[in-house]
Amino acid sequence: MITGLYVPGDRPDRFDKAVATGADLVILDLEDAVAPERKAFARDAVVAWLVDRAAECVVQVRVNAGDGDDLAALRGLAGFEVRLPKVEAPSEVDEVAAVLPGVPVTALVESALGVERAARIAGHPAVTRLGLGESDLASELGTDADAVLDHARVRLLYAARAAGLPPPMLSAYPAIADLAGLRADTERGRRLGWVGRVAVHPTQLPVIAEVFRPTEAERRWADQVLAAVGTGGVATLPNGEMVDPAMVGRARAILTRTGVTPQGDRHHLPKR
Repeated sequence: MITGLYVPGDRPDRFDKAVATGADLVILDLEDAVAPERKAFARDAVVAWLVDRAAECVVQVRVNAGDGDDLAALRGLAGFEVRLPKVEAPSEVDEVAAVLPGVPVTALVESALGVERAARIAGHPAVTRLGLGESDLASELGTDADAVLDHARVRLLYAARAAGLPPPMLSAYPAIADLAGLRADTERGRRLGWVGRVAVHPTQLPVIAEVFRPTEAERRWADQVLAAVGTGGVATLPNGEMVDPAMVGRARAILTRTGVTPQGDRHHLPKR
């Protein structure tokens, strides 16, 4: 997944519109985007939509941390994943898995304690992705300096890959009108190894998609690597670069982002 879009759970008029944007992931939000007095209405609206529609994209429901009513309302439904905020321990995922067995969980880490325990959280069998709640984390730490947030991003990347999970998607960039800032921060996240980003407005989606779209030079390199060492051994590319099987995984990841699905990636990490 490259692009994701948040939709307030109390705005059911926007649910189909969000799917129509072509985002890879649509997140129906019951948490921060919904005022306390509107949460019951939002929960009912999300459940009704999930019952009546099967979306072509991945759909996640961001529940409220520790809210048993949210989880109970989703019991028995299909075609969705849970986005669980403020995760600090695997036991919090246990609660979701007990009510919604088999439902994939994206665990959002939003505190210093969560960052320190990221590897343990990623290892939970119900967790299929990690995410970082940068706004909450910055509030707790008292700073949103690039170096501080990048440290958390790197920690989560290591935790995710060590557990056999895909690289996390970057969190939402709140300044909707600042597309230049969005691009710069997304490019920084891409250089750190993260793949994809969630948005809070459809106008952000094209920028995110463009940043993560492999360049022609990257696609050519990936094709050459697979052709040269896809079956093993060491080879030299036309530009003189020596390549070996250790580079095959990166080449396959590049081609996957172009819409190509390489076969037989023996460097894929199984979920532990």
